[in-house]
Amino acid sequence: MVETAGGGPGDGTAEVLDRPLPDGVRRRVVQIVSDGFGLLTVTELPAQLRQYARFAPNRRAKFAGNAMAAALETDALFRQRIGEKFREAQPELSGALDSGSPPPAADPLDVAAAAYVLRATGWVKLVTAAGEEAQRADAERADEESRAELERLRAELDQAREQTRAETERLRVEAESAKREAESLHRKLRAALSDVKRGEAALRKVRGEIEALRAEGHAQLSAAESESRRLKARLGEVEAALEATRRAAREGRSVEDMRVRLLLDTMLDAAQGLRRELALPPVSVRPAETVDAVEPGRMTPKDIAARALSENDPAILDQLLALPQAHLVVDGYNVTKTGYPQMPLEKQRLRLLGQLSALAAQTGAEVTCVFDGAELAAPVLLAPPRGVRVLFSKPGVTADELIRQLVRAEPPGRPVIVASTDREVADGVARAGARPVASAVLLKRLS
Repeated sequence: MVETAGGGPGDGTAEVLDRPLPDGVRRRVVQIVSDGFGLLTVTELPAQLRQYARFAPNRRAKFAGNAMAAALETDALFRQRIGEKFREAQPELSGALDSGSPPPAADPLDVAAAAYVLRATGWVKLVTAAGEEAQRADAERADEESRAELERLRAELDQAREQTRAETERLRVEAESAKREAESLHRKLRAALSDVKRGEAALRKVRGEIEALRAEGHAQLSAAESESRRLKARLGEVEAALEATRRAAREGRSVEDMRVRLLLDTMLDAAQGLRRELALPPVSVRPAETVDAVEPGRMTPKDIAARALSENDPAILDQLLALPQAHLVVDGYNVTKTGYPQMPLEKQRLRLLGQLSALAAQTGAEVTCVFDGAELAAPVLLAPPRGVRVLFSKPGVTADELIRQLVRAEPPGRPVIVASTDREVADGVARAGARPVASAVLLKRLS
């Protein structure tokens, strides 16, 4: 179908193709554009094709084929320039198309592609005819291939039939031979079955006798094992009671000795510190000076009260740790999650223990850091820092309970300081005689 769009009769540029360009014609058109592409300057190329200016002809046709075909269809100036280059390369074919008589010996696809580029009169008919001719050629080629395939399949079918007849005859002979062999085997099988039945009867008799002997042996063995278990259980109870008695006596004696000795050391250190603090010259102390009164120029009780420290002042912790034989017990995760909760648990532990090690070295106090074992996904491989005892609670025991156990283990009179913000822990250790301080106070002192 040919339509006119603003051109006069016989003007090929006014003709419009109402169907897609046949594949064969399109390949020839892309090749013509690719050949003329290299003869144009970059400024003569459409903007969308300038990026392919340095491509080799084969790569240009491969990668820019769609873009060149689209530019040839929509850009009349570009099509005119490609047509001029084609006329210079193919003057005979171009002249024949301009005269309206394409050469009959030429390839219809080449003629149609040239007419499409040059927009020669009747180019739509030539393109349509080339496409139909290509379709007919494809159909004839497919028909020839189908006939050849049919002949090949027929030959294969005849060969398969012949092989099937031969295979059938061979299988019939083998089946007859197998039938005779099966009859012979069947006779042998009946004889073997008779022998098997006689053997099974004898086997059942022997099994019955064996089961009777086995049952009697099991009864005797069970009675012996029961007596053995009873004696072993009794022996275990006696050994456990004896070991518990020995351990209780040994642990009780060692714990009491340790508690008494630690309390004695605490009292001696306190007495020595008090002696150092009160070691005044004998002549400077008079009984009258022991009477509580305010002398001119001295601080009053009101001034002393004004110098009292706040509960959140880290200096309180320094004063407590300066006491003789002071023991600082730290609720580990309570302190770390108060100071730096965003860090992983492992880094929280390492940071706190490093700071506690420095504090122990500065004050000389005994330091114990307690962590909750329920927070652990696996056993901790940790080298405790110098001067710090590191403890994890056992399964089923919380860190709070472990702290209370540590406080109860101390002898009465020893200064024990517990760092925790947990109110339940603070109240519990206070009732046991320890001095609770907030985790924030310890963090201020460490920083």
